[in-house]
Amino acid sequence: QVQLVESGGGLVQAGGSVRLSCAASGRTFSSYVMGWFRQAPGKEREFVACISTSLVYTDYAGSVKGRFTISRDNAKNTMYLQMNSLKPEDTAVYYCAAAYGRIWYSSRALERAYDYWGQGTQVTVSS
Repeated sequence: QVQLVESGGGLVQAGGSVRLSCAASGRTFSSYVMGWFRQAPGKEREFVACISTSLVYTDYAGSVKGRFTISRDNAKNTMYLQMNSLKPEDTAVYYCAAAYGRIWYSSRALERAYDYWGQGTQVTVSS
């Protein structure tokens, strides 16, 4: 069982930066593929980024590639999302998620692959 708590959201101007954190409970954090998803008003939740258990592999949605950076600190049971050059279309509730098992090559960008979810943190980018 893993409990996830996001923090770091807020209101930021376009072009600005925000860093989100996801703190995980439990002693097996390093065993989980971790991901970030987001849901904008009136839209479905979508994949943003994910990072492998070993920290070696990362993947990003095309819309955020080059602007966002995902990272994790397994010693601190925490994952991060550094968001730079923010745009109004990045406005959404951001969720962190954890997946156990060999999902990396098959379904790492799919919601259904993730077993645990946080409550979400709002990021609003003003123009």
